[in-house]
Amino acid sequence: MAHINLLPWRAERRKVRQREFFMQLGAAALVAVGFILFWWLWMDMRIDNQNQRNAYLQDQIKQVDARLTKINDLENVRSQLLARKQIIEQLQANRSQMVHLFDELVKTIPTSARLTSIKQNGDQMVLGGVAQSNASVADYMRNIEGSPWMGQTDLSKTENSHDASRMPYSFGLTVALQRPKQDAGAAQQGSATPAASSSSGSSVTPISTTVPTKPVVATPPASTQAPTPSAAAPVKGGAK
Repeated sequence: MAHINLLPWRAERRKVRQREFFMQLGAAALVAVGFILFWWLWMDMRIDNQNQRNAYLQDQIKQVDARLTKINDLENVRSQLLARKQIIEQLQANRSQMVHLFDELVKTIPTSARLTSIKQNGDQMVLGGVAQSNASVADYMRNIEGSPWMGQTDLSKTENSHDASRMPYSFGLTVALQRPKQDAGAAQQGSATPAASSSSGSSVTPISTTVPTKPVVATPPASTQAPTPSAAAPVKGGAK
């Protein structure tokens, strides 16, 4: 015998399905809200961690900047000390050069010329003077080039004033200074190791020495011949 259900089962099944759908929708909403909360908390933790790392890096950068400033100051002090050391070494090596130069100037200048000005600028010396003729200037240049403390000589000017003075020719010479080979070797052995230049590049200014314009005249050597004794005076009166 067939059983016939006359109840509204379709409406009941529809309600059940709607209830299940809303339950699933609520569960999905809860899962979504939980995921969003978890993601927000995780990102907040990451942001806090990154902020801490940034603060640590900023602190380390400040410390490194302070150290770099100290290193730069030390480098500047080191460059200044090296420059002073190099100047002292140059002065130590050239302390006797001026004495030898004046000695050579007296030895090399002929009697027919005299100096009116002397100026040293680094490894060059500018001489000014007067002479009796151009031959005297040429003789003076040959004497200078033969000196161990002075080298190549260039004639910068020569003029004839056509006056009645004994030395009417004025001249100007540019002399290259040098050191004898023995003195140069001794200076290299005695000096310390040359200082390296700093990255900032420090250079040493050449020392310019200006001597007052006092004429230097070579004095001819005095005669070494002994004076001839004079004849003995005759003795007056005879022997008794």
